[in-house]
Amino acid sequence: MPQEDVKLEKLQAEAIVAEDVEGVTFADLGIGANISRVLAEMGASSPFPIQAATIPDVLAGKDVLGRGRTGSGKTIAFGAPLVEKLMENSGGKNRRMGRNPRALILAPTRELALQIDRTVQPIARAVGLFTTQIYGGVPQGRQVGALQRGVDIVVGTPGRIEDLMEQGRLDLSEVVVTVLDEADHMCDLGFLEPVQRILKATAEVTPTGARAQKLLFSATLDTQVAALVDEFLVEPAVHEVLGEDQSSSTIDHRVLVVDQREKDQILEELVAGPGKTVVFARTRAYAERLADQFEDAGIRATSLHGDLNQSRRTRNLSLLTSGRVNVLVATDVAARGIHVDDVSLVVQADAPDDYKTYMHRSGRTGRAGKEGTVVTIVPRNRRRKIEGILDRAEIDADLVPAAPGEDLIGELAAR
Repeated sequence: MPQEDVKLEKLQAEAIVAEDVEGVTFADLGIGANISRVLAEMGASSPFPIQAATIPDVLAGKDVLGRGRTGSGKTIAFGAPLVEKLMENSGGKNRRMGRNPRALILAPTRELALQIDRTVQPIARAVGLFTTQIYGGVPQGRQVGALQRGVDIVVGTPGRIEDLMEQGRLDLSEVVVTVLDEADHMCDLGFLEPVQRILKATAEVTPTGARAQKLLFSATLDTQVAALVDEFLVEPAVHEVLGEDQSSSTIDHRVLVVDQREKDQILEELVAGPGKTVVFARTRAYAERLADQFEDAGIRATSLHGDLNQSRRTRNLSLLTSGRVNVLVATDVAARGIHVDDVSLVVQADAPDDYKTYMHRSGRTGRAGKEGTVVTIVPRNRRRKIEGILDRAEIDADLVPAAPGEDLIGELAAR
């Protein structure tokens, strides 16, 4: 039995479905009026299943382990109760300049850190608390300035956070709630040991003597993530949302077996539809070439990959978000933590190497219960490999031979 299945079986995950939370409000879960009002303004008028499952446990002071893909609403699931917890025992009063943060949210990439902060910041501001973003790739001056003024919640990536700790500019000793979002991806990027050091630098108990909390969210629970759970989470409440996993009926998975010479033409036909599409390519050069090919064919497209600086990456992503382009061709830098509403189609121009990559690429569509389609293009000699990946991800998908101009490709493009 795979490691993650062993772990979940041991921890007895509580499963919740959408029907379980019909009629439930954020107030019913223990969220105050100010935060509930801001959530409604953000479009979250009622809780998603993962939110209804985890919020009461966070407010009760428990450690939480949440398993589920992005798009299930987990940022609010930890963000809203985290802010509510910081307000306990007059936590929103007498906030001095230069105060140390009391909550920390760790993310694997700066894109995800920025996305999390965009959701958590208005929730925090509703009750007079402040957040700041700490991530690499930019000068640290603005980040250090924010810390010197004093913040309540730090959202950031492990590398820059540990760097500022070593410089003596970031003190985590008063952090009483720590969130690890997409813990599996942090471990994949080699951040296991930095994360362990960061967690050890946070408080063990709150000022009232209660145990400090750890909240860990992950799409998969492989060996390294299981090690974090074992070391830092104490009797966690474990939640999994049924109906929002990769085999959910909201996502239609297709695999097209193609002749390698016809692959690019098939891709061009697939992305010609009216909806928003994210195409995944293995290399930066192929991503650029496909984006150029689509543009030459009159399809509005752009690219996203590691050779672009942060401002270009942000701009290109906003082109898709705003609808100025229909197609984003990306390497796996975009597979995690990129939230674009109403992506109807994900196309894997290059099949992934493992099931975790498949799951996270697929997570760009079918978000929050909406319908989506994932199409994987494979040459004939990759059939067995993709079958193994689908089996590991517990996904049913027929492998269908395909050629340019076929009705199936037009049907998929029209979604």
